[in-house]
Amino acid sequence: MPVYVYEVIHDDGEEGQIFEVMQRMSEEPLTQHPTTGQPVRRIIQPPNIATKYTSSHEKKTLSNENLAAKGFTKYEKAGNGEYVKTAGEGPKMINADGQAL
Repeated sequence: MPVYVYEVIHDDGEEGQIFEVMQRMSEEPLTQHPTTGQPVRRIIQPPNIATKYTSSHEKKTLSNENLAAKGFTKYEKAGNGEYVKTAGEGPKMINADGQAL
């Protein structure tokens, strides 16, 4: 069931408390606060669409295969100030100064 956001409307027209209610899509919007009985209105919220900036997209974008295909070289720390190549072209190992070993 979707969660809808509502806002209390005060007598002077000022905006009041904002709260969430889980309702079926087929249910009519609330007109009164469930506990206080004050008038409320539903606030339209943007949908949450997972696309370009999701963790699965990030994993795919930063995968070793994708980095190598785009011309990048990736090194991972091996210890003692040495780095091992995991993607792309270049020396198999480098030190912390970027010199090939």
